[in-house]
Amino acid sequence: MYYLSKALFFPPVSHADSDGILAFGGDLSPERLQLAYKSGIFPWFNEGEPIIWWSPNPRMVLFLDELIVSKSMRNILNRNHFTVTFNQNFRDVISNCQQIKRDGQTGTWITNEMIEGYCKLNELGIAKSIEVWQNDQLVGGLYGIDLGHIFCGESMFSLVSNASKVAFIALTNQLKKENYRLLDCQVYNEHLESLGCREIEREVFMTILKSK
Repeated sequence: MYYLSKALFFPPVSHADSDGILAFGGDLSPERLQLAYKSGIFPWFNEGEPIIWWSPNPRMVLFLDELIVSKSMRNILNRNHFTVTFNQNFRDVISNCQQIKRDGQTGTWITNEMIEGYCKLNELGIAKSIEVWQNDQLVGGLYGIDLGHIFCGESMFSLVSNASKVAFIALTNQLKKENYRLLDCQVYNEHLESLGCREIEREVFMTILKSK
């Protein structure tokens, strides 16, 4: 595992350990965050810990044509109970992602420092959000890093049933229209698998990441 100094540097992702941990230290400056995502790396750590940088193998992704929308979800979408916007309330979305309670977690990995780092990336047009509204209230959404051919999803939240799924489906459909290669979901969970995501080898992911 590498310790990062102030120098803008990451080791090759092949040097990550079996858990996917590559390095620790450094900062969450816009320059370092951009370099990380372009290199197949992302930060993930708890409050009070040093910044930990990850590049897991395998990598959870969604190939856009493989999106699964259940019949019940199609019915919900057809009822037009939700309104979706793109990149209109980034700070509110990431703040909700920080505050939402998740099964099996006692805290959040989205620290205040991380919020400020990603909001700076949003100002640069690199971090983007998808918002889901119901009766003019923000009830769900997600945010991530837009690399132009890959969207790296970071976190999503839902204050009412299915709102985060609406955001995920809307994002996928938009990425497909714009000929993106895939949606990066980083690590496995059953919810993502139910939407059509699957794991691929890190080497395959890196090949796609480096091709435009």
